[in-house]
Amino acid sequence: MKDLTIALDDRPGALAEMGDALGRAGISVEGGAAFVVDGRGIAHFLFADGAAAREALENAGISVLAEHDVLTQRLRQEVPGQLGRISRRMADAGINIELLYSDHSNQLILVVDRPEQGRSVSQAWAREQA
Repeated sequence: MKDLTIALDDRPGALAEMGDALGRAGISVEGGAAFVVDGRGIAHFLFADGAAAREALENAGISVLAEHDVLTQRLRQEVPGQLGRISRRMADAGINIELLYSDHSNQLILVVDRPEQGRSVSQAWAREQA
């Protein structure tokens, strides 16, 4: 899975144009979010095939600013404090969480500044939760 950072105009229809471009290319969005910050639209969306999504967007004139590997984690929703504990584990390992959202399967999606180390922390966390 890949997270793409996508620049969108802050106007009605910009998100629809993005969705239409992906739909025409047969690409599904697996999760994500979109925001307006200081008059600029920024979206982070999750794709099974980041390269194909990037191509479809760029062919439609939509700017892809970055592509990131992601960590995927299933939190036990019935246990309060899960987000704090996994975030603390990352922080204690010196890993900065740069982006966090949920996918369509209710999994936590993380983009971190040190992906390999983050993957190790995430895998250890998952083993402990099993």
